[in-house]
Amino acid sequence: MNFRYYQEEIIQKGSSIILNHGFVYLAMQVRTGKTLTSLGICQNIGAKNVLFLTKKKAIGSIESDYKLLNPQFNLIVINYESLHKVNPERVGVLVLDESHSLGAFPKPSNRAKAVRAIIRKFNPLVCFLSGTPTPESYSQMYHQVYGCSKNPFVRFKDFYRFADQYVNVTTKIINGYNIKDYSKGKKEIIDMMEPYTISYTQQEAGFKSTINEHILYIDTADEVSDIIRKLSRDLVVEIEDEVILADTPVKLMQKIHQLSSGTVKFESGNSMIVDLSKADFIKEKFKGKKIGIFYKFKEELNALRQVFGKENLATELSEFKDRQVIALQIVSGREGISLREADALVYYNIDFSATSYWQSRDRMTTKDRVSSDVYWIFSRGGIEDDIYNTVIRKKSYTLNHFKKTS
Repeated sequence: MNFRYYQEEIIQKGSSIILNHGFVYLAMQVRTGKTLTSLGICQNIGAKNVLFLTKKKAIGSIESDYKLLNPQFNLIVINYESLHKVNPERVGVLVLDESHSLGAFPKPSNRAKAVRAIIRKFNPLVCFLSGTPTPESYSQMYHQVYGCSKNPFVRFKDFYRFADQYVNVTTKIINGYNIKDYSKGKKEIIDMMEPYTISYTQQEAGFKSTINEHILYIDTADEVSDIIRKLSRDLVVEIEDEVILADTPVKLMQKIHQLSSGTVKFESGNSMIVDLSKADFIKEKFKGKKIGIFYKFKEELNALRQVFGKENLATELSEFKDRQVIALQIVSGREGISLREADALVYYNIDFSATSYWQSRDRMTTKDRVSSDVYWIFSRGGIEDDIYNTVIRKKSYTLNHFKKTS
């Protein structure tokens, strides 16, 4: 196979960085081929054993790229959640796909801790991959690279000492308590990472595609509006011997979010479809089109199955070739997959995360595609509009936003 011209350049430059510094960060936008480029780096430096950590839905695509390249090294591809199930004898290169998922702060996530343990055990060269290295805060960089012994922040004992120099720490009031806010990381963080980072955009790769977003509104069923009003007033509603409880502001926000799209999870843990309007609208509006649907809550998938028929609805990428519709949960489907075969992307609901917004909407983009159509299905008067207007500004929707608009 032949690499694109820019991939060949990045492979050469990335090989030099990883050999000199022990790690390299490929900040390449989606569809520019960062997975194949990372495998090319492994091949170019003569790697023998490569461990590739990714999301579950991306494993098949990565294994296909490996077979296409047919390199000399051995490859293990596994999702982050299953890292504890693999016990390799050697790891020469560790590839961390969508590495921004390691960026929780001020404390490291269990995922970040597990990755650091692998690095300490095998001392591999490390290749980080992400199209959005710090999607919500520059502070997200620290725990991505803190396992690497030559990272530029290694002199700091932990995130808090790192924050003393690289974060404008403020305070905010949450439930009456003053809480330190570490989200205002300084631009110097990215400057410090520059010697280890190779950035590449879709525009540099020759992509001409534009994303056209459309917001379509449907009326909320009267019974659902009544439930939302009663829940907002009384903080508890009983339905068919089940209880919807919103005894904290966070739970109220979550329940209204669920109900706005026609489902709800009860205090017992059971879930229920209360309105099929969104699913019915999508089926009618996009009749005859090949579409990808993103949903947020599990019960929304059941609503889609009820309307489209389970046998007509794909939930795995391998099934989509033979069916008109695929339904993917936003967080699990926002990275590492291509929906290039789809005529449109349709959002049954919207996630609170700015990362989910920016990454999932780009799933149809290819170098040859001129434009992509993305449709948001919102309930008139629901919470979705407020969430959308927040995430498009690269801010995640939080309880503070909810309180300001409710």
